[in-house]
Amino acid sequence: MRESGESVAAPDPEDGVRIPLPRWVTLLLTVVAIALVPWIFYLTFTLPSRHVTFHYDLAWIGFDVALTASFTASAWAAFRGSQWLVPLAAVTGTMLVCDAWFDVVTSQSGGDMWEAVAEAALAELPLAALCGFIVYDAETFLAATANRFRR
Repeated sequence: MRESGESVAAPDPEDGVRIPLPRWVTLLLTVVAIALVPWIFYLTFTLPSRHVTFHYDLAWIGFDVALTASFTASAWAAFRGSQWLVPLAAVTGTMLVCDAWFDVVTSQSGGDMWEAVAEAALAELPLAALCGFIVYDAETFLAATANRFRR
C-alpha cells in the first residue's frame, strides 16, 4: 500500500504492449472502415452474379505462389525461432482463410464445390487455426515444438 492509502496494483498487461502510433493512423483506419460500408452495399446491388474473366488462372496461380512464399517464410522463421514468426504466421493464416473462402464461393456446384469444402475443412482452415495459435502464443508454440524435435 502506498502512503496515500492506494494499493500498488500490477500494471495492466495491455498497458505494457501499447504501440504508440500517430493519431492520424487510427483516424485513417476508422475512415476506411466506415467508407467500406456503403461500398459493400453498392457492390451488393451492382455486381453480376456471374462474370467470365480473362486471367482467372493467373489470379489463382499468383495467389498460390504468394501463399507458398508465405508458408516458406513462416517455416523459416519457426525453424530459426525468429521474431518474424508472429507476423508471418498471421499473413499465412489470413491467406489460408481467404483461399478457403474463395475456393468455396467460386467453385461450381456439385463435385467441385464438395472438393472445395473438403479442402477448406480438412486442410486450409485447420492450418489457419494453427497459424492463429502461433500468433496467439508464439513463445509456447516455439518452446513446445523445439523441445519435441530435440528428442
